[in-house]
Amino acid sequence: MAQGPELISLQSLESRLLFAVPKKGRLLQAALNLLEGADIQFRRENRLDIALVKNLPIALIFLPAADIPTFVGEGRVDLGITGYDQVKEHDAGVRAVARARRMSGDLEAERKKPQGCETVMDLGFGACKLQVQVPAKGQYVEGKDLIGKNIGTSFVHLAEEYFARLELEQDGITNGDASPVDGRKLRTKIIELSGSVEAACALGVADGIVDLVESGETMKAAGLKAIDTVVESSAILIKSKAPSNPEMVDLIASRIGGVITAQKYVLCQYNIPRASLPEAKEITPGKRAPTVTTLEEEGWVAVSVMVEKKKIAPAMDRLTQAGATDILVLDIHNTRNS
Repeated sequence: MAQGPELISLQSLESRLLFAVPKKGRLLQAALNLLEGADIQFRRENRLDIALVKNLPIALIFLPAADIPTFVGEGRVDLGITGYDQVKEHDAGVRAVARARRMSGDLEAERKKPQGCETVMDLGFGACKLQVQVPAKGQYVEGKDLIGKNIGTSFVHLAEEYFARLELEQDGITNGDASPVDGRKLRTKIIELSGSVEAACALGVADGIVDLVESGETMKAAGLKAIDTVVESSAILIKSKAPSNPEMVDLIASRIGGVITAQKYVLCQYNIPRASLPEAKEITPGKRAPTVTTLEEEGWVAVSVMVEKKKIAPAMDRLTQAGATDILVLDIHNTRNS
């Protein structure tokens, strides 16, 4: 049985930057691969929820992805990897609390709201969509058809805002920021579900659901179809607005950014007649500009340039047609400031 984080003393965390990582689920393995690429060395003993990094003053905190925006937003941890959908759900929850406080006249509590978090970068994995889904053979065609119905979801706050907007539109009420109006009761019933949301319609719990879709296979297997998208999401790196060690945050962000760039690009090297160099530059412009070196053979140059992996094959074809020779493609394991 996994043991709790209390086995690591609080004193051992005092001088360390706290970095939250999903403890399970679809983002975990990709996040761990990213940390490995950034040379963040650690060992998670017996699946503890805290792991001390060996080569940097960092402690990794393993948390549910849905909780990470809260811990980062309140300044409990400095950095976090989570889904954009979870950040948007957290933000919607903060707005809901703020509205409730305004209605109760609790202005002092409103001033004590969480500081919030900032997005550092998109991490390029975990792409999915938070979508409104209904029975494929049912009568519902668009989101407004579900107004006043039962909606099952684990994204309660985003679902409430989504249907509040639809209800305002249906009632002809204009609200500049498209947010729910304070004190207005939602006619649509939002039912919070923690798992197996896709089964809610088949079991008669809900008329429609708001749930994440990756490949769409689970949705189809449950006899559902998507009729609208609430949020498009992927994994992101977020940081506190008041991190304990801003320099270390920047260092980690730089390392992770380097890994992401290396995953997207290859290094292409080739020789080409100088007269054909302008055409070659159009084919492989690079992230900033190609590196061009004069060869010993008169009239020839060597070019070294970063090219997106997905574009390298047609680029090589075009370079060959332009007169390039000795074309080499090399993997990039890491990079900085690219």
